[in-house]
Amino acid sequence: MFSIISTMAIGVIAGYLLRNRKFLQNIEKSTSLTVFLLLFVLGLSIGSNQLIIENIGHFGWQAAVLAGSSLGGSILVTRFISQYFLGKEVKNEK
Repeated sequence: MFSIISTMAIGVIAGYLLRNRKFLQNIEKSTSLTVFLLLFVLGLSIGSNQLIIENIGHFGWQAAVLAGSSLGGSILVTRFISQYFLGKEVKNEK
């Protein structure tokens, strides 16, 4: 876990120091493609794991609950920070 956090911290520092460089604009454009590629490879590894496929019903519900809870918590924290720390009014769009 430390190596993951350290790698991200080094990336943040490098990005900050190199933020005005032209080549970083090209890197920003490829970020979505890289994330999609990582998700595809993750899907391949999940699909090839027989244990996960056999128990997809059980794991699927756990994943849905975790994803829903994460999404709900993120929305609540974002609204709280926007209203109380940034002073922005959150509009409900319907």
